[in-house]
Amino acid sequence: MDKASEGGRRERKKAATRQAIGGAALELFLERGYDQVSIKEIADAADVATTTLFKHFPCKEALVFDEDHNREARLVAAVRDRPAGQGIVEALHEHVLESWLPIAADPRHAEFARLLDSTQALRDYAERMWTRHTAALSAAIADDIGVDHDNITCRALARFILEIPTLTRGQDDPRAAVEEMFHILTRGWQPPGADDQ
Repeated sequence: MDKASEGGRRERKKAATRQAIGGAALELFLERGYDQVSIKEIADAADVATTTLFKHFPCKEALVFDEDHNREARLVAAVRDRPAGQGIVEALHEHVLESWLPIAADPRHAEFARLLDSTQALRDYAERMWTRHTAALSAAIADDIGVDHDNITCRALARFILEIPTLTRGQDDPRAAVEEMFHILTRGWQPPGADDQ
């Protein structure tokens, strides 16, 4: 077997282990609650050593947000790798629809939201995670339009985009809710019902 094949196999095995650990953790957290589950129980359920678990996840909270790094990379790529001629807001609109709607449609999403809302440690971790994502997305937007990374309009746009899943959570029609959020971005806020007058 050549080095490339061996490297690919190793990466696939690593990804499968990470997925098994994250899946086992989520199942236990949803079943018993975050604070009632130990790291050892998660490692046992995933059939790995606790040292292996910590190679994949730096802390217990990270087990709940196992897609954290990939999510940030995809957000940045939505801006940097968008097709020529496509605007930033349009690219982020497509990204939110493609990434958020499948999550909103997951039957366990409501359970996950309750777990998050009822656990202070997870809410704190999520806020730190969103702050990092906001900074990364804001920097990508600023780079694209040639302004400083501390540009407030870039930060405001990034934060608004990242709040859309929270703002639209629990809506009967998540797609319509997302469209409404982007309507505000592209056309400005109007009082509800103003379009009908």
